[in-house]
Amino acid sequence: MSEQATQETTQQGQAPASAPAAKPAPKGIVLADSAVRRLKELLEQRQTPEAGLRLAVKGGGCSGLQYSMEWSEKSRERDKIFEKDGVRVFVDPKSYLYLIGTELVFEQTLMASGFKLNNPNIKASCGCGESFSV
Repeated sequence: MSEQATQETTQQGQAPASAPAAKPAPKGIVLADSAVRRLKELLEQRQTPEAGLRLAVKGGGCSGLQYSMEWSEKSRERDKIFEKDGVRVFVDPKSYLYLIGTELVFEQTLMASGFKLNNPNIKASCGCGESFSV
């Protein structure tokens, strides 16, 4: 390296600029506003505002794994708890590994309505959309 290049590096004190860092993947479970609104409605109908939705991943289906959703009156000892506007979602530690970065949304169309999990970890899913693999 020439003396001039050494002086420029020393004077600037910085390494050359590198490419911008990739945006980090979201952690946890993201609750979309549509899901929060619908869960609030359902909890009010059940008259259990302190309860929450339990999300789980279980073995089964044609691709190996499938989602499970059920009401839970309270969290369990090792649950991860995700909360938005008073709505709580409980996830057990094992299921959480498959759900990191997942967004829970509620979709309503002319043909169907329901909760949908947009899971960035899925590598393949079956034709019926009920099971997946990572």
